[in-house]
Amino acid sequence: MTLREVGFFVRGRINRTLAGALNRRRGAPAITPLPLETVLAPSDPMPLDLARVFEGRSNPDRQALVARYLAGRGLPYEVHRFRSFEGEGENYSVDVGSGDRILVLIAHHDAVPGSPGANDNAAALGILLRLLARLRAQPPSGLRVRFLFTAAEELGYLGARAYVQDGGARGVAGVVSLELCGIGDSLALWDATGAQTDLVRAYRESAEDLGYRADEGYHVVGRIPVFGSDHRAFARVGVPAYGLTVIPAAEADALRRFVLTPWRGVLHQVTRRPAPFATYHTARDRCDTLQPDALERAGALLEALVKRF
Repeated sequence: MTLREVGFFVRGRINRTLAGALNRRRGAPAITPLPLETVLAPSDPMPLDLARVFEGRSNPDRQALVARYLAGRGLPYEVHRFRSFEGEGENYSVDVGSGDRILVLIAHHDAVPGSPGANDNAAALGILLRLLARLRAQPPSGLRVRFLFTAAEELGYLGARAYVQDGGARGVAGVVSLELCGIGDSLALWDATGAQTDLVRAYRESAEDLGYRADEGYHVVGRIPVFGSDHRAFARVGVPAYGLTVIPAAEADALRRFVLTPWRGVLHQVTRRPAPFATYHTARDRCDTLQPDALERAGALLEALVKRF
């Protein structure tokens, strides 16, 4: 046990306790998730339908459903189990393509207590599960794309830290973790300002290929205080690793102020927060707040990024 691990443990528990208390106070109508069979029947289910399978379920159920979906699609996957004083869980990974270079795309499958976990982070699961099927049909050459579905991200990205600690960063040339990708019309790569890496260049070029303009349709953002995600476990060991989020362009300035002034952000926990943070970690984080175009936007960007990288 290290002081850093204790810090993660404390922050993770505060995060979950605060979310649970606020969500119990606010409440929300019951949710009926889609049955898994609904998305296994079609060959190319929509990302939003995939997200609806996970919405409103407990973390153990969400975890089990990822494995059941992969198995139901006939996808060979690796299971990485971890357990520590901070918590336990299972990470799942699927590799597509060939070569020594690995690009890791991450979506965590857990949610905070009392939240249906639609935008955080069932939307990301839907995006990556659909992209996985597409790349499996047409694998990239000279690159392995690893789809990594992590547990316990809400506990200081515990699942990703355990994965890296157990050698998961070997051969990895870049990492993108998806967070809050279900609301908005503009793309943001964060923890990335000043980084002149192949991955950041590929992101910029991919976004421009899709018709986005810098600082309007797509953004490159510096390190975000308070908020973090699974990519930081890889960044800590020297891998180029960034977060990807979809945001409403109209909220860009408000979002910049919100995420870059953490104490103001804490105060806004109980007041007005800009989208997509308006539903983040709340009982209102439901799939009926998600925008199908946002999920499609993120999926198209990642598909272009794979080709560029």
